[in-house]
Amino acid sequence: MFERMSLDDAHTLPRWRRPETLLYVMAAAMPLAFATWSAVLNNFVIEMAGFTGVEIGWLHTVREIPGLLAVGVIALLLVFREQMLALCSLLLLGVATVVTAWFPSFGGLLIVTLLSSIGFHYFETVNQSLQLQWVEKSRAPQVLGRIVAVGSGASLLAYGMLMLLWDRYDLTYNTVYMVAGGATIALTLFAALAYPQFVNPIKQRNTIVLRRRYWLFYALQFMAGSRRQIFVVFAGFMMVERFGMRVSEMTALLLINYVLQMVAAPAMGRALGRFGERSVMAFEYIGLTLVFLFYGGIYWFGWGLVIAGALYIADQMFFALSFALRTYFQKIADPADIAPTAAVSFTINHIAAVFLPAGMGYLWATSPDYVFLLGAGMALIALGLVLLIPRHPEPGYETIFARGLPVAAQEPAE
Repeated sequence: MFERMSLDDAHTLPRWRRPETLLYVMAAAMPLAFATWSAVLNNFVIEMAGFTGVEIGWLHTVREIPGLLAVGVIALLLVFREQMLALCSLLLLGVATVVTAWFPSFGGLLIVTLLSSIGFHYFETVNQSLQLQWVEKSRAPQVLGRIVAVGSGASLLAYGMLMLLWDRYDLTYNTVYMVAGGATIALTLFAALAYPQFVNPIKQRNTIVLRRRYWLFYALQFMAGSRRQIFVVFAGFMMVERFGMRVSEMTALLLINYVLQMVAAPAMGRALGRFGERSVMAFEYIGLTLVFLFYGGIYWFGWGLVIAGALYIADQMFFALSFALRTYFQKIADPADIAPTAAVSFTINHIAAVFLPAGMGYLWATSPDYVFLLGAGMALIALGLVLLIPRHPEPGYETIFARGLPVAAQEPAE
């Protein structure tokens, strides 16, 4: 747990103890708690706490506050190494998941959700930074695709167990949350004890970094966070509220999605390596625009559960392409900027997440179709930004307007 080893020497370790494998272990640990929490949340809050669209909107607003404050990771990195902070955050996520069903009230769920969200968002911030530091640029698309596949596999395991056991053994919400959180805790303790602390020879800056040449990355992070709320908050809520889907049925839907992601994610990584970030992200946002418009069609034309389920799966599949934005940043970034920029970008990603769920919760109460129409507009704006990415981005060529400008690697941080 306290052994330190340079990344340059990590190749001497057995393959199962190398940094890349640790990334896979952490990728499996996080979804066991978070995916289970997400899978049964809508049923839990409706059945046990009597939530409406207003309360679920506020719950997700609170859930996103730690994402907005992810820039605080920079201060924590003055005390903790990134790897240790990632594991501590995972541990907090697991513990908060264990106790979720103990507080079936609006106030109680806000507090528990805030704690689990701190664990989730701080882990994701540091984890994304470690991925870009520990994986070579030439292999990043393929490795990140595999990491997505591993996370999908862990989610698949969680959803599969829920689907098979929920009705058969009449499981309670408390049992499900305790088992899922406990599994994340167990894997986190294994990761802490089995792996050395890997030391990056490139020292990361420990101050807030804002650079003009990263502006397109920041803008895309903001739009990604905005459109994500439409899916995270309201797509699943719609499936339960409008179609009355039970836990086992929602889990089956998610199960199908993660089977597809396990198969498709490595192929997505290969496509990213071949066609580049601009083409992959353009495909993502064109698809999302259509998905959100079709979501609206459920209300406009009375489409049924089959179409709604297909749209839900397609939405999740497009979301899996989000790692293309990380490889874009890896190509344009000063290597010492990766950790602080991961924190800053996570905060930017969550600016809209803090006010959109609550605001759209009130809109949902009167016009659910307008929520999805707003999502389509967000996807179109993001598509316009994606088209500004060069085919081969690099420092000094971050956007299609930047060719020929001096490399700004020494640009002062703000």
